[in-house]
Amino acid sequence: MSAPADSKAQSTLKPEVSESQEGWQTLQRVILPSISQMDTAPLYMDMGTATGIQLPTIGDADGKTAKPRTISGPTKEAHVEDFLSRRSTSVRSGERVSFGTYFNAFPASYWRRWTKVDKVRLQVRTQGTGSVIVYKSNARGSLQRVDTRRVEGISESLFELTLAPFGDGGWYWFDLLAGTEPLIMLDAEWQGPAVETSTGSVTLQITTLNKTDFCLNNLRLLADSAEALAHVQEILIVDQGTQKLSDAAGFDEVKESLNGKLRIINQSNLGGSGGFARGMFEAVENGSDYVLLMDDDIVVEPESIIRLLTFADRCKTPTLVGGHMFDLYNRTVLHTFGEVVNPYRFQPALPSEDMILGHDFLSSNLRQTSWLHRRCDVDYNGWWMCLIPSKVIRDIGLSLPLFIKWDDAEYGLRAKAHGYPTVSLPGSAVWHVSWIDKDDLVGWQAYFHSRNRVVTALLHSPYEFGGDVVRASQYGDVKHMVSMQYATAQGRQWALEDVLKGPEALPDLLSTKLPQIREMMSAHSDAVFRPDPEDFPAPKMDKPPRRGHGPSQPSRITLLPWAAKTVVRQLLKPVKGTSAERPQTTVAHQDNRWWRMAQYDSAVVSNAEGTGASWYRRDPKQLRKMLAESARLHSALLKEWPALSKKYKATMNDLTSIESWRKTFEQHTQNEIK
Repeated sequence: MSAPADSKAQSTLKPEVSESQEGWQTLQRVILPSISQMDTAPLYMDMGTATGIQLPTIGDADGKTAKPRTISGPTKEAHVEDFLSRRSTSVRSGERVSFGTYFNAFPASYWRRWTKVDKVRLQVRTQGTGSVIVYKSNARGSLQRVDTRRVEGISESLFELTLAPFGDGGWYWFDLLAGTEPLIMLDAEWQGPAVETSTGSVTLQITTLNKTDFCLNNLRLLADSAEALAHVQEILIVDQGTQKLSDAAGFDEVKESLNGKLRIINQSNLGGSGGFARGMFEAVENGSDYVLLMDDDIVVEPESIIRLLTFADRCKTPTLVGGHMFDLYNRTVLHTFGEVVNPYRFQPALPSEDMILGHDFLSSNLRQTSWLHRRCDVDYNGWWMCLIPSKVIRDIGLSLPLFIKWDDAEYGLRAKAHGYPTVSLPGSAVWHVSWIDKDDLVGWQAYFHSRNRVVTALLHSPYEFGGDVVRASQYGDVKHMVSMQYATAQGRQWALEDVLKGPEALPDLLSTKLPQIREMMSAHSDAVFRPDPEDFPAPKMDKPPRRGHGPSQPSRITLLPWAAKTVVRQLLKPVKGTSAERPQTTVAHQDNRWWRMAQYDSAVVSNAEGTGASWYRRDPKQLRKMLAESARLHSALLKEWPALSKKYKATMNDLTSIESWRKTFEQHTQNEIK
């Protein structure tokens, strides 16, 4: 491998770069993973020989359009020693690499749709002999070669590219092909026509609850990225935990490295919505153009901060711009490419039927995956990473005081109703603990899921009675109850009680509801977790399963009569034999399905995290009481829906106003550290 250009050669090149930059500004730099993050290399540089999606030109034997097929070859591992810096890499002699990857392909359709940019320029600086080959794709994922340049010595290749063909989707990218010697990419970037306006300033805000290690790690990443930090007016940590970040080992050193930009606000636990609302509030107060909301339990790609800000600055109208979420423990897996809210069911949904959750780029790269080329328009972006213009905050207010769950979706829907879109921007992302190893529909979070979904539907559902929300909510209650999840069912009923009380109670519930829920749950064995299986009596079945088979899932045809029979059995049949004193079986979390649990009287069930288990015990008396209460609450909700909807909508501005939140923060701020 030949060495990079020496300092003399590079100094000779600098005036040429300066001249070529005239009239153009950087939109997106080509970046590479750090040496410590090599498991993420497929997101940055593709060593495979895949050439993309091939679309057939004729139909199949039945006259129907044939499906696209993928052209692929063996995938090679990236070589650590070839990564020379975060912006420079070496391509070995005779080899080819592609930057048609998540972090380095240019999402042309997003720039065409949402910004004022109508053309871009690709600049690639290289040393050595080889070729630079530029490609584009369309919304169907078909690949088209755009241009090829032969390079030798120290070269600068410029390609001016139109965004006109990218109405529904498509990307630009480039490949490097080395000749008889290694080809070194010194750096590369995508540029747009220069604008006179200066780059906006941003308050970067993280809400944390006892995640000191994650926070310190992300602060170090920011300190090491001078370019990302340049436009950050302030890094604000809203610490709502008992393990304070300022007390953590190494904090003083990290604080010093951030050159006075770090501020910590210690406040009571007001949940995610209370923490993120504080970030919105402080960004408006300190005059920032944007606030960038980020979760605490993430690992950030610092370049994403620059990309979000650059994109937002060039949007046609003030726009919420969010980053995607990758799985923290499976780094090449993309959790979701974008989300909408199904208006009838009022649940998060995927924008396209072709899209999948949990896409692994190690298994199928960008060029091989057709649905990734269609532009994904969203209703909201998760607040694991979301940039919000201060102008939007001043116009529509701050987050609703929902504590957790649905705050980001509600805000996106509210912004959309006021003419402010949300864009989930490819190439901008964090790594976050995925939902696969969590089950927040069960336990203390069930209250917030249920209440906040209904509140959001009352505010934004286009249907007079909320579409499917009330029916689905009652159906969910029944499933939890027949599964012996009485603590969860109780939390869901409390949720409806609080919804029916009206919107005025929401601010006071921010700091008081969670302790009440935890106290209630401690009285239910299905919500009390113990770490050791020996903490429970040994399982025993009084009768063996019929014909040696365990519980079976009812079919669509048999579901209704089976469910009716099961509910009647649970209501009327007393718990007999040893089931009252010991569990009948143990059930792994992945097998914890309502139709299975409904067939037991007693079972020890493990939690999603694998750290413990709880004892589910059937109680006919409690079931009768809770079923009746659920029916009463849902009947009241359906009856009062139109009036409640008007009431919540009328109170929205007061609940989300800067002055309303100011009063809340004054009550719950403990201290500040600068």
